[in-house]
Amino acid sequence: MAGNFTWHNKEKLEQSTTLNATRQSEVPLCSIADVQLRFLCPDDLNEVRNLCQDWFPIDYPLSWYEDITSSSRFYALAAVYNFAIIGLIVAEIKKFNKLNKEDRGILPDSMGRKSEIGYILSLGVHRKHRRNGIGSLLLDSLINHLTTAERTSVKAIFLHVLSTNQAAILFYEKRRFHLHSFLPYYYNIRGKGKDGFTYVTYINGGHPPWTLLDYIKHFASKMIAARFVFSWMTTKIRQLFRWLCHKTISRFNFAH
Repeated sequence: MAGNFTWHNKEKLEQSTTLNATRQSEVPLCSIADVQLRFLCPDDLNEVRNLCQDWFPIDYPLSWYEDITSSSRFYALAAVYNFAIIGLIVAEIKKFNKLNKEDRGILPDSMGRKSEIGYILSLGVHRKHRRNGIGSLLLDSLINHLTTAERTSVKAIFLHVLSTNQAAILFYEKRRFHLHSFLPYYYNIRGKGKDGFTYVTYINGGHPPWTLLDYIKHFASKMIAARFVFSWMTTKIRQLFRWLCHKTISRFNFAH
């Protein structure tokens, strides 16, 4: 019986094999089921400090690491794989009226008076474990924490990111974060000013301040709704008038 054969171009096969080997070396797969999430503790200080110094161009003071590994003020969560921290997210809840001036435009003033906002200070994943869903796992944990019944006052989550950090920007945009503002020379990295962006997503019924276009759309929708109500009322009045006329004529005919 004749067999079925598939012929492969040797060069393409070698290139494909090389590409797959490269991808495997760059992104070693690990199962999310094997990743554990836990809060940071003081014993993590040195490990977290070494990771952040490798991941981020910003030099955080020692006091910052002491705070995020010991203070309950922060939502500091670690992703652990094979007893090592391979990712972490650090966030805190801020009162709207305590935000810096450049961030107060995230919510409308009317909503912001009694509202809070989640601020992501840091989110990073070990180079060897990126593109495996670790970042999304950590971000989802924060969002779930901020959308519980006890946290309905939190109306948005925002962060600052270097304008040149395309990988982080793409990640947040895929997670429905939207560009809010441009921050010229926001970062001071090794004595040089670097531009940044503010990205934000809204939760628990929060929304950005209305623009002129939003007001126009709102009033237009109200006018359309009013037109339908007026049309409905006119129809009902006509039906009532016809019914009264019918009753009146019926009585008149009966009387005669």
